[in-house]
Amino acid sequence: MSRAMAYLRSLSVMLALLAGALPALAAGSLPHSNERISAWLFTAEDGIAPDASTISAALRVDLADGWKTYWKSPGAVGYPPEIIWSASENVAEANIFWPAPMRFDAFDIENYGYETSVTYPIQIALQNPGAPASLVAEINLLVCSEICVPEMFQLAVDLPSGDGIDAVSAQEIAAAVAKVPGSLKEAQFTDAAYWISPENDRLEVSLTSDTPIGADLTIFPDMGSDASFGPPDITFQNGAREAVVSLPILTMPEALEPFDITLVTTNRSAVFDAGAPASAPLAPTQAAQTSLIWILGIALLGGLILNVMPCVLPVLSIKLTSAIQSQSHSPARIRAGFLASAAGVLAFMWALALILIAVSLAGGQVGWGIQFQSPLFLAVMLTIITLFAANMMGLFEINLPQGLMTQLADADGRPGLAGDFATGALAAILATPCSAPFLGTAVTFALAGSPLDTLLVFTALGIGLAAPYLLVALKPSLISKLPKPGRWMLWVKFALGLLLAGTALWLVFVLSNVAGTFAAILSLAAILLALIFLRPLATRNFARSGLLASIIAAIALPALLQSAAPAEADARSDIWREWQMSAITGHVVEGKAVFVDVTADWCLTCKTNKALVLDRSPIAEILASDGVVAMQADWTRPDPEILAYLQDNGRFGIPFNMVYGPHAPQGIALPEILTTSAVTEALNEAVGVQQ
Repeated sequence: MSRAMAYLRSLSVMLALLAGALPALAAGSLPHSNERISAWLFTAEDGIAPDASTISAALRVDLADGWKTYWKSPGAVGYPPEIIWSASENVAEANIFWPAPMRFDAFDIENYGYETSVTYPIQIALQNPGAPASLVAEINLLVCSEICVPEMFQLAVDLPSGDGIDAVSAQEIAAAVAKVPGSLKEAQFTDAAYWISPENDRLEVSLTSDTPIGADLTIFPDMGSDASFGPPDITFQNGAREAVVSLPILTMPEALEPFDITLVTTNRSAVFDAGAPASAPLAPTQAAQTSLIWILGIALLGGLILNVMPCVLPVLSIKLTSAIQSQSHSPARIRAGFLASAAGVLAFMWALALILIAVSLAGGQVGWGIQFQSPLFLAVMLTIITLFAANMMGLFEINLPQGLMTQLADADGRPGLAGDFATGALAAILATPCSAPFLGTAVTFALAGSPLDTLLVFTALGIGLAAPYLLVALKPSLISKLPKPGRWMLWVKFALGLLLAGTALWLVFVLSNVAGTFAAILSLAAILLALIFLRPLATRNFARSGLLASIIAAIALPALLQSAAPAEADARSDIWREWQMSAITGHVVEGKAVFVDVTADWCLTCKTNKALVLDRSPIAEILASDGVVAMQADWTRPDPEILAYLQDNGRFGIPFNMVYGPHAPQGIALPEILTTSAVTEALNEAVGVQQ
């Protein structure tokens, strides 16, 4: 099924490629016609382009009034169309795709098929890429009205060398592809499951959707020609967003093989691999709960892994220093401090979830880490991190008034919990430009689900990220295992300050690409001016107003100057082309593999993937070869088209990498953390190279 859905997406893009094309003489067969049907074979290509390994074809069948033909699983009566290509030349393989069928009665028995007209898209793989081809289709088609008549005929199309595309034929094929069921996600179904009764007399399918499913819902199981079913019985729940479809099983194959189930309404259709049935009937709400529990576990693990990502380590170092210095505190105070840090993590995650829910409900676009596209947010983070780094490196020390210092001492340090809380929140903030294994799946589920799903998943992410703090809070005696404070701490603080300074420089780099180099330089200059005022803060009255003015300038300037930011120079190397979704199909038709890299300057995981995999041998050489087109989609600044592309592929964050090719025109999604073997295997699969 994955290959079928891949071909669908490839052809759906073809309309954009052909929008300005002039109609050419179509490459098509002579029609087969009689009083029952008219049928002909045609292709989108007028010739075989050099190095072309596949061609797009279609079989169109027009039926006279009252006549019908069959789907791939016809029901109790009939058989599906059969096409034999053995008389063809330069044809290695031909795959037929099935538009969504309808139900009709034949001899008082329910069947699945088509009436009036149907166009079957066909993907043909060439045995010798670039060479002329002769398509000879020997067709056995059953049509029924009051009687059934087998139609057996031959259609032929010769394709010489050439690179012409017939726009009219291509658009008709694309229109037929649009009627072929896609994935559950593409059809806006959120979950599907099935079970078969112990007596093997009933098939039931549960469905959930974020929108009303539609009263005209029906299902088409593909158990083969030996299976037949009665009319469906449908029960809706939760405002028609959940449904259970029950089909009486009239006949069933003796040995049940893996099969597909197609779901059809007036406005959408989808197909899913049935796999193994559920052990017992599940109500739609139960199926959704099972899925949510699984996702929450993934989110918890993804948040835990974020702790070892480079985004979070600099902030954990601050907490480590604080922990060493707090060894003299009571266990209760140590526990309270680490619980405060965990609360800071969760508070940010909840705030982020609520903001994303509000933006989504208002019709805006949401995604993981997109706050790093905001110059205002970047300027705030740059100011905070720079001041933290300067403080840890000993460049300044803020001396509080003597009265306040006495109150803090008398309070046994309890007000310091605010600093612990801020440290946890800062760790969560800096985690968002990072992606970790399992994180993409969890975030996608959260942002595509209900507001409650979003809150629950982000809570699980926060608990995973806060796990180190919660562990120490559970057992404060772990602090005693750390080295005792001493002069060596000054060097440790200085080293950790340098680490934070590196984070600040990275933020300057990101800010320059979001708001412009001039705005980033001015912001950094204002922060440095603030540091100058911080040193004499305790002795000079004017320092307070100067500090405030400098920080306000550092934060406000990038946002104010963003509209005037000059276009940044294209940093892509020679092997990378600018991402254009409409251009992918053209490269695939030419037989090339297309590697898409969605990245951003603020995405540290993206940079890691490039440094360790994409820019290293052998992947760099493969991406630069003639048979591969490397495309880069830069999401450093907001781009609705890139976000829509991510969401179309079930993602709400980056890094995201996809490989397309003649054998994978829909694309093969790669994991967030790339490896050389994963990229190589995907490229080989896309072009049909055996592993």
